Amino acid sequence: MIELIVLDVDGTLTDGGITYTNSGDEIKTFNVADGLAIATWTKRMGKKAAIITGRTSKIVEQRGKDLAITHLHQGIKDKYAVLEEIIKKEGLSWNQVAAIGDDLNDYKMLKKVGLSFVPAGGSKYVKNIANIVCEASGGHGAVREMIEYIVKEDGLEEEFIRVWL
Repeated sequence: MIELIVLDVDGTLTDGGITYTNSGDEIKTFNVADGLAIATWTKRMGKKAAIITGRTSKIVEQRGKDLAITHLHQGIKDKYAVLEEIIKKEGLSWNQVAAIGDDLNDYKMLKKVGLSFVPAGGSKYVKNIANIVCEASGGHGAVREMIEYIVKEDGLEEEFIRVWL
């Protein structure tokens, strides 16, 4: 059973675009359906979630707080090493972890976890090693698709829906 989901940001939680304003502020757009699924996983079902991303952004920090992300790591070059530490800290096995990422910096992590996902627009190299290639693109419901797949496979669909009734 999956106890921890691990999320990349750019190209996974977002469409991969990065917009800068004239004043230098960064803008990212997150999918509301992804957010509701993550919040259901964390806040309503009491499961754990991690964001591990190579970039650093105040926007990601805020999104992590909004969604009750248990572990938020930004500016990470070796996502695998960070995830290994999270797994140890949480007392989990690799098989209890699902991860989604879209590019080469996610490769090693995706290859090791129990269940790996890649958004439709992800790199062909990570698509080749992923368990599931999502129909949805990053920022357009890929994370929602991942979570719904997990709750179905783990027999948690009724709980996933019931927490909102």
